[in-house]
Amino acid sequence: MPRRMLVRPILVLALAALAVGVPGAAVPHDPDRGLRSTGCGQAPPQEPGQARRYALVDGDRERSYLLHLPEGYTPGRAWPVLLAYHGRGGSAEGMAGYSGVAALPAVVVLPDGVEGDEGRQAWQGAPYSDPGVDDVAFTHALLDTVESRTCVDRTRVYAAGMSNGGGFAEVLACAAPGRITAVAAVAAAFYPHGLECDTSRPVPVVSFHGTDDATIPYVGDPGRGLPDIAAWNADRAAAHGCRAGPEAERPGPDATALEWSGCDRGAGVRHVVVEGGGHTWPGAPASSGPGRTTATVEAYRELWRFVSRYRLPLP
Repeated sequence: MPRRMLVRPILVLALAALAVGVPGAAVPHDPDRGLRSTGCGQAPPQEPGQARRYALVDGDRERSYLLHLPEGYTPGRAWPVLLAYHGRGGSAEGMAGYSGVAALPAVVVLPDGVEGDEGRQAWQGAPYSDPGVDDVAFTHALLDTVESRTCVDRTRVYAAGMSNGGGFAEVLACAAPGRITAVAAVAAAFYPHGLECDTSRPVPVVSFHGTDDATIPYVGDPGRGLPDIAAWNADRAAAHGCRAGPEAERPGPDATALEWSGCDRGAGVRHVVVEGGGHTWPGAPASSGPGRTTATVEAYRELWRFVSRYRLPLP
C-alpha cells in the first residue's frame, strides 16, 4: 500500500520558551555551499529563532516533531541539519529544554517517539519499543519533508540522541550511512538491534557516558544485552580501521576525551568519559535523568565541534 504523508503545523513556540536556561551563547555559523535541498529559495515555514510543532502522517500513523530554525536563517543559505532524539519516556520539548541544541547554527529537528512498553515513548532498536514501528523509514520521511520546506545542506545531516535516543542515532549510522553524516550518542543504550548494517561508509561517532550511570551502566549489563562502553568505543574504532589512538585530553576537570584517528575515510571516533556522571546530559541546565550532571562539559558544544567537521561525499 503506498505510503501517504501529510505535514501540518500544530503549535508555534518562541525560542525563549523552549530554551529557558540553555547554557552558553549560540555557536557561530560558518556558511558553506554543499548540496542544497529543494527548499532553498522558498519562504521559510516559520520565523527564525522559533520552534514550531508539525504533524507528519506517514501511512496510517500520525507522528509529530518540533522544527527549530536558527537565528539568521535565510532561504538562500544551505544550513546543516541536526536530528535530536529524546530518551525513553521523553519528549521533543524536554530534549530541547535540557540539551541546548537550539543554540546551534543548524536547522534542528526534534521528533517524538511512539509509545512502546509501559506507554512510554521510545525508538526502534530497544526491546521496549513498539516492534511495529520503523523509525528509520520515519526518519527518511522526516528528512524528505524538512528538505522540501527549508534550505539545508544535504551533505551535513547529523543525528544526536540521549539514552534510547542515543542508541537510535547509532541505529541510523548502521541503516542510513548514505544520508546521516555523523552521529552523537549521550548516555546511550546500545541494545542489539538485529539490523543488517550498510557497510558502504563508516559513520563518524562521538559519545558521552558517565561512569556512575546506574541506568545504562558504563561497564555494561550483559543480562540486558548492553555492552561495556569503553569496549564498544574501541570496537567501533577497530571497525572504522582507525590506526592511531586513542589520544586523551581533558575537556573538563571531571572528564576525559579519548579520540581515535587515521580511520577509514576519516571517520573518527571520539568518546567523552564523565567521571562520576550519572544518566544525564552533560551541561544540562534542567533535569535530564538520574544522577550527577557535570557543569564543566557542555555536550551540545562538544558534539557540534566533532560532527560539524564532516560532510557526505558529493554524488
